[in-house]
Amino acid sequence: MSGFENYHRELAELDHEILHYAAVCGVNVADRAAVDACLAEPHAGWAADKARQTLRGLLILRIKLETEMLEQGFAANRVGSG
Repeated sequence: MSGFENYHRELAELDHEILHYAAVCGVNVADRAAVDACLAEPHAGWAADKARQTLRGLLILRIKLETEMLEQGFAANRVGSG
């Protein structure tokens, strides 16, 4: 496992941060359109919105972790599902 000793622990910690920033930003992680909008190219006004930038970065990191997990034969739960 390249860099991650425990995928499920890493995923849980990442999800905790994602849920925190999603709440701060008013993004419902169960709403695929809202998540896709957050992942899309940042809007011009987002430069000053550190919470939204952080959420976007965390979501990208989670996608990369999920990809690595799948490549190693592990399955990832949805954000917040444990």
